Amino acid sequence: MDKDLTNVVSPTHAPKLKELAATAICGNDITSSCLYVSALAILYAGQLAWVALLIVGLVLFLFRKIYAEVVGALPLNGGAYNALLNTTSKRTASLAACLTLLSYMATAVISATEAMHYVHHLWENLPIIPATIGLLAFFMGLTILGIGESAIVAIVIFITHIVTLTLLVLVGGIFLFNHGFDTLVLNYSQPLQGSIFQALFFGFAAAMLGISGFESSANFVEEQAPGVFIKTLRNMWLAVTIFNPLTAFLALAIIPMTEVGPHQEALLAYLGEIAGGSWLAWLISVDAALVLSGAVLTSYVGVTGLVHRMTLDRCLPQFLLKTNKRGTAYLIIIGFFILCVSILFITEGKITTLAGVYTISFLAVMALFGVGNLLLKFRRNRLPRPIRAPILTVLLAVVAVIAALIGNALLNPAYLWVFLKYFIPTIAVVYIMLYRISLLRLLTYLLQRAEKKLGWMLPITSYNLKRLITDINSQQFVFFTKGDNIANINKVMRYIEDNENTRRIKIVNILTENESPPKKLMHEVDVLDRAYPDLDVDFIIMKGHFGPELIQELSRKWNVPKNFMFIGSPGDRFLYGVQELGGVRLVI
Repeated sequence: MDKDLTNVVSPTHAPKLKELAATAICGNDITSSCLYVSALAILYAGQLAWVALLIVGLVLFLFRKIYAEVVGALPLNGGAYNALLNTTSKRTASLAACLTLLSYMATAVISATEAMHYVHHLWENLPIIPATIGLLAFFMGLTILGIGESAIVAIVIFITHIVTLTLLVLVGGIFLFNHGFDTLVLNYSQPLQGSIFQALFFGFAAAMLGISGFESSANFVEEQAPGVFIKTLRNMWLAVTIFNPLTAFLALAIIPMTEVGPHQEALLAYLGEIAGGSWLAWLISVDAALVLSGAVLTSYVGVTGLVHRMTLDRCLPQFLLKTNKRGTAYLIIIGFFILCVSILFITEGKITTLAGVYTISFLAVMALFGVGNLLLKFRRNRLPRPIRAPILTVLLAVVAVIAALIGNALLNPAYLWVFLKYFIPTIAVVYIMLYRISLLRLLTYLLQRAEKKLGWMLPITSYNLKRLITDINSQQFVFFTKGDNIANINKVMRYIEDNENTRRIKIVNILTENESPPKKLMHEVDVLDRAYPDLDVDFIIMKGHFGPELIQELSRKWNVPKNFMFIGSPGDRFLYGVQELGGVRLVI
């Protein structure tokens, strides 16, 4: 069953996203932070809020190189999951994937609900929960139509949002020029809550939520044109580093700090009303509803790329790979919609309970991406990459994110429990898939004991489960060797035995016309075959040129998906990029 359904996905030939489209998809998420992060920073850092937001911009600048190095070396969908999958075990990578999934789920529900709250300010008769479900359903349908159609909507929303923020800054500047800085002086005369360090620390921790969405671009990098990914990182960094501190500074210069708390949910609309009048407040409310809706779209696009990759790796059930005529994995999108709606009903529209999931999962994903970068340096150092982040840069960025995690835990201790209530069931589903062979064997044993007395009552037999185990283990895996020594091939065997459900592996050595069969390697593989009695090892020698065409041919001929094929880390002289090999994984 696993083997047959894994190949349901057919390659799509949709045009790659250009810079504006790719930036808009992930940019709507990260720039929507302007709507709430200024208020958060002011509540915790007071008049130093804009400084805390500048520090966040500095941390994000460090992460630009971290993401650029990892994705430059491994330009495949999956973000932190992909980085850890190619540097550690599948179990560790699945941990990052579950955190990312929770982050997307929380982002979609919170953004959709908040968008409808903004619309409710304009139209008081709007029913919030039904409208939220309608918005989630709309973007579900849009994503099913394809990423190209989604990108058009994202571009319109993104441009509208940037223009609105620019207008707010200009109107706010004119207001200050005409009315002076009396409010700013008043706010700076207020005492800080605690020391300067404490204010900056907690303000920074709260403001780090303002960069959620930065990880999204890495989850659909395969849909982007060459060279676009690095530009999306730059554009997102510029947007939040310019607008977030500016809006916080304008709020401090125009609104007394005592009024920030009561207007926390719509601070920028209130700022616009004071600076420009009701027309600007109305425009910001409409823009807020649009860009928060765009963040919902980002969640759909990001989660589709991530879950598709996880399903290909057999971390999730294979039926999720089925596609429609447009090549869209519609079951993933529908499943995500159902999950979001169920969470909405469970919380009864009180999405504040999801704040803990949102905070911890997002910051944990950022930290794990930094860890993935370090592992890439030490374990895949030979892998070519256009950019290399200095080790000190990576360490500083990871420490900063961990500090933000600690700060949020201190500010909201209840967040950890809320997070665990959602995280444990999510990781349980994935780990059941990873350990399903062991669980099926246990169930087979229990059924064999029960069949002696209750066999006629049981809906399934131990024989059925044995057939299922055999079917799952029948999936072949392939390792392309360049003539590696026995130690390297042994590492491959151990990795497959520890991480994959299979009994069959092909070790393939591709030779040029002038090369002779490696007799020593043949003997060593024979030794390993005897050392791993649970694995059926085939050693194959063939003439040809190792590259995308050969991989495609063998994948089709042997019915082995490309992500079940492994190679060692290629060096600088390798003719192809990892992305050109169609998802082939690195193991040594």
